[in-house]
Amino acid sequence: MTNADLLYSDVETDLRASVRDLLTDRCEPASLLARAESDEPYDRALWQTLAGELGAAGLAVPEELGGQGASLREVALVLEELGRSVAPVPFLGSAVLATSALLSCDTASTEVSDLLRRLASGEATGALAVPLSTMTDAAFPGDVTAAADGTLSGTVRSVADGTAADVFVVPAT
Repeated sequence: MTNADLLYSDVETDLRASVRDLLTDRCEPASLLARAESDEPYDRALWQTLAGELGAAGLAVPEELGGQGASLREVALVLEELGRSVAPVPFLGSAVLATSALLSCDTASTEVSDLLRRLASGEATGALAVPLSTMTDAAFPGDVTAAADGTLSGTVRSVADGTAADVFVVPAT
């Protein structure tokens, strides 16, 4: 690895600046505190702007599946900016966890590719149904089972960004 590998490219710098500018305008500390104490902890309008206008929800999704085809480095830049501003959006659950799980599936499958396109565009918000902490939760990724008819059984508690999700990606045996 060279020093040049550690420097941000122009594209990465522009991405960081775009996300930071948006969050500076939309994530004032007072409104964040009020939102956290409300019945609507996620800012769906902000999420739609990040996903639709900036394309952040589809960064890790290949272009042929409706995404940006970016690297995990760009995803990390967005995560850093979201964390810096404590942005109330489901980026981790949808654009990182659910999307990564789906990308490890057969993306030639119509169901998988259609869902990836919906997640990448921000049309749908996903969550990966695995426990946040295996130390306190009884369920592990293999604790959910699927019957031959496609029904699922099992329990998963505390799903990251689960309250904002339209779709749950559930690993099952």
